[in-house]
Amino acid sequence: MRQNRFVSSIALVAVLFVAACSQNTNNVEIFDPYEKTNRKIHSFNKGLDSVVVRPTSNAYGTILPQPVRRGVSNFANYIDTPRFILNDLAQGNIGDAGHNFTRFMLNTVFGLGVLDFASAAGVESRRTGFGETLHVWGAEEGAYIELPVLGPSNERDAVGQVVDFISNPISGTLDSSEDWVPPTANVMDRLGQRYEFGATIDGLLYESADSYAQTRNLYLQNRRFELGGDDEFAFDPYEDFDE
Repeated sequence: MRQNRFVSSIALVAVLFVAACSQNTNNVEIFDPYEKTNRKIHSFNKGLDSVVVRPTSNAYGTILPQPVRRGVSNFANYIDTPRFILNDLAQGNIGDAGHNFTRFMLNTVFGLGVLDFASAAGVESRRTGFGETLHVWGAEEGAYIELPVLGPSNERDAVGQVVDFISNPISGTLDSSEDWVPPTANVMDRLGQRYEFGATIDGLLYESADSYAQTRNLYLQNRRFELGGDDEFAFDPYEDFDE
């Protein structure tokens, strides 16, 4: 049954994406027809962050020393790498598929999954996902949406997240008693990121005049830049920090 997960996920994409994606018929920079609902979800996510995520991430970052948090992050990236390779192949990107395969083998043999030996050797992570695969296949981003708990997205990437969650090849190598390992590692990695970038996230959520609009704009700008910057609205929102 595990072996059929990816095939099933492709079928799910076909059904969900064809049936649910909205079209930006006005060719506007920000296509947000669900803004009223999105703002309600944003308020929920903001409350969840205030009550649960921020305090938990602060405890996580305070209790665990940085080397341990780095090991968790490395492991989360390591178990995601087979998924990156699968999407690289689906995108026809043989170069990145080979690069990520080399990275996976180096970290398996020399890093034991928790040490990022590959990056030290110059083989850095090249992350990708099914949302990017859909982009390569010509799918439009659709409407902006904010997902409960998961945060900002668009219709294309939301479908991609579903597929990414259920189709990681490494899950097929785990016993049923170990199914909790990949999602737990990813949750812990997210908590670590929330701790590391706490000041920036707090400023965005709690100090901006309109945190919903700020979050939406930053997400769209960053995502479009990641996918090649082929939109007039796309630019690197972090370029000022690279100087």
